[in-house]
Amino acid sequence: MNASQCHRNALIARYSAILLVSTVVISGCATTQSSSAPARIEIQQEIGFTITEETRINGDVRLDYDEALTYLNQGQLEQGVTLLEAVVEAAPQLSAPRIDLGIAYHRNGDLEAAERTLLQALESNPNHPIAHNELGIVYRETGRFAAARQSYQAALATYPGYHFARRNLAILCDLYLADLDCALQNYEAYMATVPSDKEATMWMADIRQRMGLSE
Repeated sequence: MNASQCHRNALIARYSAILLVSTVVISGCATTQSSSAPARIEIQQEIGFTITEETRINGDVRLDYDEALTYLNQGQLEQGVTLLEAVVEAAPQLSAPRIDLGIAYHRNGDLEAAERTLLQALESNPNHPIAHNELGIVYRETGRFAAARQSYQAALATYPGYHFARRNLAILCDLYLADLDCALQNYEAYMATVPSDKEATMWMADIRQRMGLSE
């Protein structure tokens, strides 16, 4: 793998599950009982997607969740993981805290725990594109490239404009699966939504050259 490929490998794209594209609407209450409605995925083709989980849980759990996210944003992974584990135990019906916990495990180097937690999140919300994208990254890093491809494709099946998953799939097909048709197709789809990505432009040109295609 040359230097350009190593650099590309380091640029696997991800989203933090709750902070950027997922919304949890939580009503604080004095009871320890919890309930929730199924998550809603709303697609806005021009701006992305929103995932809303409406639930009713103890107000302290909401505070712990907010504090956990603050820890993660500050790079304090151990503290964030500890609080997220408590939130997941208190509100097992929510997928967003599990996804954030899976991402935190991954960032902390525990790929086994990350995979287990992301799969649990998908049990309650099987179409969650962020969970599928994150799971794809875990699969790629553990050498399960076919499974990674399926995960990225599952994310894109829910939201075809999810450019992070699109970019990850293009890189996977290019560097790990040697499927240049897949790589070119997904780079082109990615560039349609992120035309300013100069690195991806170069990678796409490199693929076209290797395929013997004229500009």
